[in-house]
Amino acid sequence: MAGREDAKPPRVEGILLDYTHNGLFVIASLAIALMAGFAGLSLTRGASRMAPTMRKVVVTGSAIILGWGIWSMHFVAMLGLQLPVMFFYDPLITLISALIAILMTGAALLVVHFGQRTLRKRILAGVILGIGIPAMHYTGMSGMQICQPVYSAFGIIVALAASIGLSVMSFLISYGERRAKNILLGTLGFAVAVFAVHFIAMAGTGFVLVSGPTPTGPALSNELLAFGVALSVFVLSGAFLLTGATFAVEQAAEIEPTVPGPVSSDIQRIPYEANAKTHFINTSSVAAIRAEGHYTVLNAGDNKLFCPWSITEAENRIANEAFVRAHRSYLLNASHVTSFERKKDNGVCYFENTPSLGKVPVARSRLAEVREKLNM
Repeated sequence: MAGREDAKPPRVEGILLDYTHNGLFVIASLAIALMAGFAGLSLTRGASRMAPTMRKVVVTGSAIILGWGIWSMHFVAMLGLQLPVMFFYDPLITLISALIAILMTGAALLVVHFGQRTLRKRILAGVILGIGIPAMHYTGMSGMQICQPVYSAFGIIVALAASIGLSVMSFLISYGERRAKNILLGTLGFAVAVFAVHFIAMAGTGFVLVSGPTPTGPALSNELLAFGVALSVFVLSGAFLLTGATFAVEQAAEIEPTVPGPVSSDIQRIPYEANAKTHFINTSSVAAIRAEGHYTVLNAGDNKLFCPWSITEAENRIANEAFVRAHRSYLLNASHVTSFERKKDNGVCYFENTPSLGKVPVARSRLAEVREKLNM
């Protein structure tokens, strides 16, 4: 009879435990969400212009940073949870919660970095991330031992709605244009989403003591969890510093003032031949470059100019960020495009102010990159 009594499952006490949060851990959790959001969203800047293999590597790295940041933010906040009893975590469930965050974040990033980046895709990516954040939160909470969380249906609904809304907003902003302002605002949206979901969910959560035998399996203590979280934060901080330094350098290059006068670097000018002489034209004056065998033709206003560069050499040497490869035979200057038409499998860019050109076809494989250049 005694053996059967010991085999009974632990009994949940009905009295809710009082709990508070350590303010320093709350602030630290927000800082972690901000660092992870900035590092992850900055890392994928320009990824859509990379080769597919490299793009997959970058998206995977960003998913790990963002997903691990969600997990780290949650457990830093949980380290600040103060209950009148000791509690532990199940290691397997804790690991699963981290994997959920990484996988859901990766799925969201795949949606916006492969194929045409439409409004629907940005919303879908936000919804995926918005579901992933509370899924990670409640999975991680279910790993608590000694005391057990008790949720209210209203708290779950509000947390899920807030997560989806803020995550969609983050993707709409950060992937509307891939500029510095969008990434910074998107970072804020991501961090607020992760932070708000955790504490909205906690506001709808109570804790009850589980009476009975103490779990005999392996348990993840707060001390061991703190060590793991500290290591995670160290890695996230390194990623934040590296991406922050790259981001600052890119911004400095973008805002460097242009000094009027002769252009001294030939990557800012394109050579063309006329009347037995080699002349130069500023890249900003060229609307498009068309391949012509091993050479190219420059379209500038009413003029078609013969250039000795091949289309590949022109693409490699031109530093003007407005240029984008729209077709195997065309490089176009996005600043000269006056309208864009989406076809079934491709597109067309129109140049109403460039009589020598008229329009340029956009290959299906280049649609996403061209639309990004056009801020669509």
